[in-house]
Amino acid sequence: MVSGCQTAVMDHYLPRILRARVYDVARETPLELANNLSRRLSNSVWLKREDLQPVFSFKLRGAYNRMAQLSKAELQLGVIASSAGNHAQGVALSASHLGCRAVIVMPVTTPGVKVDAVRQLGAEVVLHGETYDEAYAEARSRSEAEQLCFIHPFDDPEVIAGQGTVGMEILRQCHQPPDAIYVAVGGGGLIGGIAVYVKSLWPDVQIIGVEPHDAAAMTLSLEAGERIRLPQVGLFADGVAVREVGEHTFALAQKYVDDIVTVSTDEICAAIKDVFEDTRSILEPAGALAIAGLKADVNRRSLQNQNLVAVACGANINFARLRFVAERAELGEEREAMLAVEIPERPGSLRCLCELLADRSLTEFSYRMRAGDQAHIFMGVQVSGPDDRTSLINHLKTQGYACLDLSDDELSKVHLRHMVGGRLPASSTASNVKELLYRFEFPERPGALMRFVTALHRDWSISIFHYRNHGADVGRIVVGVLVSTDDLKAWQSFLRDLGYSSWEETSNPAYQLFLGG
Repeated sequence: MVSGCQTAVMDHYLPRILRARVYDVARETPLELANNLSRRLSNSVWLKREDLQPVFSFKLRGAYNRMAQLSKAELQLGVIASSAGNHAQGVALSASHLGCRAVIVMPVTTPGVKVDAVRQLGAEVVLHGETYDEAYAEARSRSEAEQLCFIHPFDDPEVIAGQGTVGMEILRQCHQPPDAIYVAVGGGGLIGGIAVYVKSLWPDVQIIGVEPHDAAAMTLSLEAGERIRLPQVGLFADGVAVREVGEHTFALAQKYVDDIVTVSTDEICAAIKDVFEDTRSILEPAGALAIAGLKADVNRRSLQNQNLVAVACGANINFARLRFVAERAELGEEREAMLAVEIPERPGSLRCLCELLADRSLTEFSYRMRAGDQAHIFMGVQVSGPDDRTSLINHLKTQGYACLDLSDDELSKVHLRHMVGGRLPASSTASNVKELLYRFEFPERPGALMRFVTALHRDWSISIFHYRNHGADVGRIVVGVLVSTDDLKAWQSFLRDLGYSSWEETSNPAYQLFLGG
């Protein structure tokens, strides 16, 4: 049942959405079934492909609709905007189409791909401040000083109306009303526009916002009943890194948004991977936010056999960020366990551990010999989910290996995995024993790593061992081994018989500096 107040708001926005001038520059994007994700989640998951817009983001809709309302005199003076990137590109393309000057103030933290795209569209770029709010203040100041019309990225009725055309298209493209529509929330313009339109026609459709844990301004504001300004925001999902939602957008969210879901960085990375597997397109973190929230909500409420729509709202991602995304995606899906395992510091113990893990796919394995009778292995292991991770840990413990689960430890995931090492203890080598360091390459296939470990002589002590699955067709290992002078011929025979490409790095200055005895 819609109240009189809500009806008044709808009557205010619906005509704006219906007459919104977006299709001069924007296109109607497809609503596509994500087959793989649907199968995994036991729901019909539909992706609204706003990443296919000319500027790879929905932001073009609101920017152009607002600028199309400007007078000739206003256009002659030009426009200015503050943006982390996607709104900037929308304003720049709109200005190019309308033939007016555009100045864009962007935080210095904005991904280079977005800065370059804005410049290529003909806009003047000003890099200022580390956050959107600092860029916003600078843009407002320049707007007054230079008499430029400020184009707000979200808190403007015409911008909201332009974004509302996404909801209009979803309803037109659906064969039946979806059960829920998931929308990324930054300032709130997209969810505000979608919500007011959808609720006017299909009030039973749930509108669910999605925010990162570290940029949850709308979540906290709705809980408090007033707009809350965050002291700081996380910048991974830079497209939604807003410290305070808009006045107009907050009012719309209060009336029409049913719920807000928050998600982690790892869950966002997993969602990027999910969309890639279904579409072969790579979304930016903010662009995949709605998909991450949909997955979290399905798990939280045990949803089944429902029609769920997620707005894939942007694809402006820096190529250099893909390594981080790929590394964290497995953790976000809980398909990788990161463990610290304790083993006895004696010959053959590393081999025994590897034999215990023979039926598991290792993603990472780091070891450095240390003083004392116990050593610690840092390793990543592929698992099928949280239950499998628990089963693996219990199995290791029953076999006598103390085990610490680091899968949810941010310090370990970001830093410590790259810092496992140190120098060889002086007590570990006798006068006739030398540490040899070798790199190996082998075909990345099941069992290849195990073949290598089992081929090593049981009497040789492994002092360094590092392996990381980089997703390539070739696996790479660094191994340090303690070999006596009497065994050097046997070591050379091992290298010949193994059949893997190898390079000795014992004299490498980096090894001598950081790891050598």
